[in-house]
Amino acid sequence: MPKEQQPEAGVPMADIAQQIRDARTVRGWSQEDLAAQAGLSRPSIARIERGDDVSTATLSKVAVVLGLTIRVER
Repeated sequence: MPKEQQPEAGVPMADIAQQIRDARTVRGWSQEDLAAQAGLSRPSIARIERGDDVSTATLSKVAVVLGLTIRVER
């Protein structure tokens, strides 16, 4: 399995969304598969992958399941 990339500080949500989509598809998962693993709804996954605003709690659940790190810096 390829090494996952970590979003950099100040990265636009559209870029984070693409990284999440890429991590999901590398695993061969559908949005529904990821939603089940993260304890979320499929529409929530779709919103994340569109780059829509979502809560940090929702984004964190997805990141954990995909083995990604979310870093907040000042």
